[in-house]
Amino acid sequence: MTVRTAISADGAAKVLNMARAMLRSWRLGTLAPSIAIVAVVMLPICVIAAIALNGTADDWPHLATYVLPQAFGVTLTLVALVAAGTAFVGVSCAWIVVTYDFPFRRLLTWALILPLAVPPYLAAYAFGEYFTFTGPVQSALRSLFGFQTPRDYWFPDIRSTGGAALVMVSVLYPYVYLTTRAVFILQGRNMAEVARTLGGSPLRVLLRVQLPVARPAIAAGVALVLMETLNDIGASTYLGVRTLTTSVFTTWLNRGSLEGAAQIAMLMLVAVFALVMTEQWARRNQRYHPARGTQIRARPARVRLTGWRAGLAIMFVLVPFVSGFGVPVYVFADYASRRMQQLYEPALMNALANSLLTAFWASVLAIVAALVLLNAARVARSRPATILARLPVVGYAIPGTILSLGLLFALAAIDNWIDGQARQYFGYSTGLLLTGSATAVVLACAIRFLALAEGSIRSGLDKLPPNLDEAARTLGRTPLRAGVSILLPLLTPAILAAMILVFVDTVKELSATMLLRPFGFNTLATFVYENASRGAVEDGAIASLLIIATALIPVALLSSALMRDREASF
Repeated sequence: MTVRTAISADGAAKVLNMARAMLRSWRLGTLAPSIAIVAVVMLPICVIAAIALNGTADDWPHLATYVLPQAFGVTLTLVALVAAGTAFVGVSCAWIVVTYDFPFRRLLTWALILPLAVPPYLAAYAFGEYFTFTGPVQSALRSLFGFQTPRDYWFPDIRSTGGAALVMVSVLYPYVYLTTRAVFILQGRNMAEVARTLGGSPLRVLLRVQLPVARPAIAAGVALVLMETLNDIGASTYLGVRTLTTSVFTTWLNRGSLEGAAQIAMLMLVAVFALVMTEQWARRNQRYHPARGTQIRARPARVRLTGWRAGLAIMFVLVPFVSGFGVPVYVFADYASRRMQQLYEPALMNALANSLLTAFWASVLAIVAALVLLNAARVARSRPATILARLPVVGYAIPGTILSLGLLFALAAIDNWIDGQARQYFGYSTGLLLTGSATAVVLACAIRFLALAEGSIRSGLDKLPPNLDEAARTLGRTPLRAGVSILLPLLTPAILAAMILVFVDTVKELSATMLLRPFGFNTLATFVYENASRGAVEDGAIASLLIIATALIPVALLSSALMRDREASF
């Protein structure tokens, strides 16, 4: 009996070990696609790091003396101005629309989000035309005061670090506005009402109660703003502001120093990493505790404003909207109204077609990659799978300039290897298959915006019961068939939302497209950039309006969601 028990126990141990081995191999097979996707996402960073570390120190004296001090100082000044400006505008507007009630408040609450549809480089082109000597602002000043020449009066130069900061603040403040408004609604109004019953004025309540509560949300919004600021190259180049991003291009193209450009890029990566850590630190204690169902309709009423106070509130909230959305749309619409014949020009139509095709394939590639990552994390349910699913978020934090630079040389190395193998074994040259092709642009945009697809689909996946696909597998379905037949239909709304986000951001993307596009290949963004570079912003007006109109799609969806949120908003 004892011998049989021992044999049975030994056999059971062997079966258990075999099962564990099979499980490990199965999990490894499940994670293999995720590992491949993460490797592709991290490839540009590794290439940039390798180039920077293998470079000599010959460039550092020049960079340390003539490039980095000025570029770092300008970047630091720009970042500080943009951070302060977006924090002030975003928090002030969120506080006004949440705390007070005045005419057109609901409409302005929605309108304050619209500047998100305007990329910074388009805003820079529009501001440059609007505030130039022949623009409507200076023309009105000369007409009003009788000035004749620029020597008769002083007007701030938009082509400066301050002008670039104004552009960035005008179109990026909604990041802070949205995050702060959400906190004010979920927690701030009830707390503010309690504070006001103790005799505090609305401004004192804001400073003593609401701002401390919203500090993590404000920091998170500002961190997102600063990542967009560091990613920008179109606005900075057009306005003549030499940031670290523009220095990467000038060091590589003008001085022919790839190693120097890579070293500057690594410094930028450190700065971006610090911003990401700041954003994560700001969110570490961010928790929302919604009111109970019986208290939902008992939210405190807003303070009613009338007379000049209502007019002042309307004007204060209206200025950011006009600056970030009204001015660009006015400038481009005015130019476009006199150039409607461009709608029939092949150059614009080709740029539109290229933008749509690139954005479509980039969104498809990003969604497929996001589904693979999330499905592996859901099936394996292990810490490595979860980490692999979250790693591609790094791609969104990398400035497009650095991402495209690293990807360019990674693809060039792959092309050279393929060409060498073809020459050795088949006796002919394959040439460049990936480098300088539309495929490179699609891959760069998919890597950069994979985080958007992953976040949108993950939010939809988290709402599904965790045992849903397991129940299907108990009925004989494989994990793949269960995912395709059960999860995909339920995730359709989240997938469509993710596709819209990636599609729109790809249409707006300039830095990666500008560097990786093949010769003669223009998207709407590069079409506008080329016209602006030769001083003919008006010739890119219709393309600019097409970009804004495309970007309005997710903004309109977001605004509609806010308008439907009657419990929170109204």
